[in-house]
Amino acid sequence: MRDISLWIERHASFQPDKPAIRFAGETLSYSGLAGRVDKMAWVLASAFGARRGDRIAWLGFNHPDLLVLMFAAARLGMIVVPLNWRLAAPEHAFILRNAGAKAAIGHKQLLAALSEDDYPDGCRRVAVDGPLDGADTLDDLIAAAGPAPDRSGRAEDPLLLVYTSGTTGRPKGAVLTQSAIAWNAINAIHMHDMTSHDHVLTVLPMFHVGGLNIQTTPALHLGATVTLHEKFDPAAFLKAVDDDRPTLSVLVPATIAAVAGHADWAKTDLSSLRALATGSMIVPDELIAAFHARSVPVIQVYGSSETAPIAIYQRINKAYATVGSMGQVGLHTEVRIVDTADNDLGPGVAGEILVRGPHVASGYWNDPDATAKAFTEGWFRTGDVAEYDENGDYWFRDRIKNVIISGGENIYPAEAERLLREIDGVAECCVVGRPDPRWGAVPVAVIVAADATVSRETIAAHFEGKLARYKHPRDVVFVAELPKNAMGKVRIDEVSRIAAEATNAPA
Repeated sequence: MRDISLWIERHASFQPDKPAIRFAGETLSYSGLAGRVDKMAWVLASAFGARRGDRIAWLGFNHPDLLVLMFAAARLGMIVVPLNWRLAAPEHAFILRNAGAKAAIGHKQLLAALSEDDYPDGCRRVAVDGPLDGADTLDDLIAAAGPAPDRSGRAEDPLLLVYTSGTTGRPKGAVLTQSAIAWNAINAIHMHDMTSHDHVLTVLPMFHVGGLNIQTTPALHLGATVTLHEKFDPAAFLKAVDDDRPTLSVLVPATIAAVAGHADWAKTDLSSLRALATGSMIVPDELIAAFHARSVPVIQVYGSSETAPIAIYQRINKAYATVGSMGQVGLHTEVRIVDTADNDLGPGVAGEILVRGPHVASGYWNDPDATAKAFTEGWFRTGDVAEYDENGDYWFRDRIKNVIISGGENIYPAEAERLLREIDGVAECCVVGRPDPRWGAVPVAVIVAADATVSRETIAAHFEGKLARYKHPRDVVFVAELPKNAMGKVRIDEVSRIAAEATNAPA
């Protein structure tokens, strides 16, 4: 394989009139997509003066031109940096400067939110949705484009620089090559039994590898059709399922809950969906059950930005039999479960997940220390805890940094959180450790209550007999909301601070 823009060029030859991307009421055929990729390549090389290895940032919502940009960059051996639009301006500025972006393409409201000083010197700004002072308009540049430049991209070239957002410290840019994206697509095709006849509905943000690479790029690899939404909206999702009849989509637990709880849920015809993929965290059984009750298999996938992301997954034929499992090791992936000394562990023993494969990141951008800590002989240390059973099915337990050690016993907060979510009136929950002079730490539940029916007594009663006593929350702290980062993930450090400072009851 030379570069992955050949996917689009070949499909433009095989099936020029087939819809490639549908967006905002318009359809871009494979022939049209290939033509726009060629013109974007001219813009990058001639209008921007970008060269092989240069970084081009995307600061925008979901839009076909992010995909156009990615394939044009692949043609020329350049690197795309998709930014999380939910981040604050100083965070965007750090990423743009850390990556050394040659240009930033995106939506004008996001581009305008940064000052000129926030951009690296010489960084061109280009709006996809109309004029903006101090910026070019992409359609104007495309209209002026000349012939596409010669191909210079290669499979081993970096293509995506995906910045991961931790709860502390600066974000790190995971480097994914064109080859990694291709191998990830092959894993995805196996996961979904995907074919060119599939129709993918993409509503998750494509600045995440989940929204971009679980179904979207694999569908374009096969010559399937992608319907793209600018942002997630549950009503729009259900209407698209009714009207456009997609066969596959990806949602995370929060968006599954929004869809299943929407007023249009019961009257929407879901019969076109062959499967719904999900992941990113432990998925409550009741959310899976909502789709299963409507005869839509829910398949889980495990991975991270560093794994492109597909590493472990359920296939459709296992969806109903192994509810709650992450699935089995991907077709082109290796996985180990190890203890703290890196000894391999057997079935039924929880340990850290290590992942290796051709879809795994080559390291972190300009950060050799972080790369050395996270990658050893090609194995990526995920920081996640799981175990596998005799059938080879993997079960997520928790993040290593979240594990509570109480009296020498490991407590995985996710176990208690799963029980808490079963209680009527618990809207959100998080279990963390509170320092304790006797036990070292004890579990504390921090809860957002939907109504007044939730109490410490009802929680204690629900836990009785379902979980070892030392795993029960020793205290319950009620809050109006859980602190979250820009990606919507709970800030464990902040929740831990809340739990430590609370004096609702003695631990």
